Amino acid sequence: MSKAHRGTGVRELVNNGRAVCPICKRAEIKCLYEVEQDGAKLMICKQCNAKLKK
Repeated sequence: MSKAHRGTGVRELVNNGRAVCPICKRAEIKCLYEVEQDGAKLMICKQCNAKLKK
């Protein structure tokens, strides 16, 4: 079976969800996880999200 709807939520985001992660400063990485830090909402990458959850 095909996976026709895979990634449709990411395609709707600006630049397909790719940006510079404000925590690790990696460029052109998918920043898909919203975290509130110091009263501001940040979009961070998967690796930083895993580190913050520990």
